[in-house]
Amino acid sequence: MIDKIVENLKNDNTPRTEFVQLMEEYKDPFLVLISCILSLRTNDKTTYPATLRMLKLGTKPEDFLNVTQEELEKAIYPVGFYKNKAKQILDISKELVEKYNSQVPESIEEMTKFKGVGRKTANLVMAKGFGKPAICVDVHVHRICNRWGYVKTKEPDETEIALRKKLPTKHWLDFNTLLVTHGQNICKPLNPKCEQCSISQYCKKLI
Repeated sequence: MIDKIVENLKNDNTPRTEFVQLMEEYKDPFLVLISCILSLRTNDKTTYPATLRMLKLGTKPEDFLNVTQEELEKAIYPVGFYKNKAKQILDISKELVEKYNSQVPESIEEMTKFKGVGRKTANLVMAKGFGKPAICVDVHVHRICNRWGYVKTKEPDETEIALRKKLPTKHWLDFNTLLVTHGQNICKPLNPKCEQCSISQYCKKLI
């Protein structure tokens, strides 16, 4: 069933937001990391232009050593918690330069040592930055997998554990992008567009 679900999602041509497309294009762990930090608790329409403004200030950890917090705050405003995020990005950049030779560590355990970096962000960096199989569970993945009945969990971390056991590894890299796009456009938290859903026949909510 899951193979067919993934195939249908890949073929339904639901448009991705500009921010999601940007994250797909990066192939750079640092850019994925700092962009993901900006996106937390902020919608993609706000995050996308803020990310482009941020990248004018720098694209490598060492670039941000010469950026003041006020400059970065101005660039990323009005993302949610922009003051905290500016400080976090500058602190992580400094730590990467001083302790990691300007390289994002290729380990979820190491990345989650950075202040404010949780498993969701670390998994996204592993998948989109390093190209390694990882399952990034955000609100869309957690909600949709439970709504389908593919997993039965209460928290995103539980969903990640369940998916690691159940979801074939071949789908890990694409799973977050597919479900984020599906969740933003079709399988919304309230009033999901079930009549337009390409995988409704597999959804336990409707069966």
